Amino acid sequence: MAWDTSGLDLDVARLFGSAHGFPLRDHWLFVHVLHEGARRLGWVLVLVLAVGVWWPVGVLRRLDHGERVQMAISALLSLGVIALLKQGSTTSCPWDLAEFGGVARYASHWALGVMDGGGGHCFPAGHASAGFAFLGGYFALRHKAPRAARWWLAGALAAGVVLGLAQQARGAHFTSHTLWTGWFCWMTGWLCDLVGQWMHRHFPELDSQLPAEADAHAVH
Repeated sequence: MAWDTSGLDLDVARLFGSAHGFPLRDHWLFVHVLHEGARRLGWVLVLVLAVGVWWPVGVLRRLDHGERVQMAISALLSLGVIALLKQGSTTSCPWDLAEFGGVARYASHWALGVMDGGGGHCFPAGHASAGFAFLGGYFALRHKAPRAARWWLAGALAAGVVLGLAQQARGAHFTSHTLWTGWFCWMTGWLCDLVGQWMHRHFPELDSQLPAEADAHAVH
């Protein structure tokens, strides 16, 4: 919120773009590695967490069934929340603004219902969610594996920030878009943890509902 009120979004965007657009918009590193490649890697990790509910590997073996479900669901819900917010957003991307060679005018993403003349659907930062979506894993890990939880948190934060910065350099998002994506994903992970803790207290038998093969993997 402090960043939003600072009005620095445009100042940061001007570091990467001008009236001629954003020079790094089509750079191979930002497009093929930090955009397409990172997005695919994010979905692979989501798949690993989903499969890990039944066949845990690595640190997932230290969690019970409910905590592994929580990790997978929190990541999927975070991605879903960001996608839904983007779908309803009328905010356009920096590269759509007239100042950077587009046609839109700048309008705050909190100016609900205000059309800026561009394509919209640019708030919050969808690509940064490929990293921030895993913030919820910290909550699932912190009780059984606190050290791993801290590393997981650091990794998710670093990934979200790097991917967010990459999109800012391309002109795809403002800094505030990335910051709000991180906050939305953090809150989604926290709420999932509250629900998970409630389920654990009231339905403890669900944590023991493990297939025999999953038990064998967890032991070995």
